[in-house]
Amino acid sequence: MRDIAFGQFYPGHSLLHKLDPRAKIILLVAFIVLVFCTANYAALAVVVASVIGVILLSKVPLRLYFKSLKMIIFIVLITSALNLFYGTGEPLWEFWVFKITLAGINNAVFVGARIISLILISSALTFTTSPNDLTDALERLMKPLNVFHVKVHEIAMMMTIALRFVPLLLEETDKIMSAQKSRGADMESGSLIQRIKALIPVLIPLFVSAFRRAYELAVAMECRCYQGGEGRTRMKSLKLSYRDYVSSAVVVVLIVGVVLCNVLLPHTVR
Repeated sequence: MRDIAFGQFYPGHSLLHKLDPRAKIILLVAFIVLVFCTANYAALAVVVASVIGVILLSKVPLRLYFKSLKMIIFIVLITSALNLFYGTGEPLWEFWVFKITLAGINNAVFVGARIISLILISSALTFTTSPNDLTDALERLMKPLNVFHVKVHEIAMMMTIALRFVPLLLEETDKIMSAQKSRGADMESGSLIQRIKALIPVLIPLFVSAFRRAYELAVAMECRCYQGGEGRTRMKSLKLSYRDYVSSAVVVVLIVGVVLCNVLLPHTVR
């Protein structure tokens, strides 16, 4: 549990830390669309190279990125393995109803690379953007929804609190498991049913702790006279700078590069 790094903020002074959070969210959405538009290995190489560039520019230790991948690597392997058998064409290996084709291998590679790229680029956003900045950015971006009487501030606040509570709950889970193990609880041996039953003494205190934290947070917000977003002022106003425009131009160049690769080169996956 202590190895999970997704959702944590890593303070720093890198170029990504200095970007406007609104620009980072918009560029992240554009990059996610770009990832799924890759149709050949050249386009995929452009995306992977850009992910590596973002990781280096963030100046966040690589071990944190590896930690963010640790919990989903099993999902990546399973998904890639399943895609091996969904290709068409001449089979390279065949057993019963299972067959592996060149198209299946290409699908497995693309699916794995896409998922890993999405996790890494999303981690770069949370590592380089504080929860407060994320709240302000989400609220500003969703501000047009106020016309439809949508409570934008409350939605942004809930999303940020949920993101902030992820590492806290994981840390609390690790503490509870360590406490139960010190009392002689065995959570790593026995059948699957036995191990599931062994988690009950962990889940109940975890739920109690989560509700207690939520209650304390609600009391703290009420003591500070929190009444939602109406009439609230901001200590720091967000302004776009030349860095944001340069970053947007770089993403546009990446989009053009991927489109050219898809148009000029044959498609590997469809």
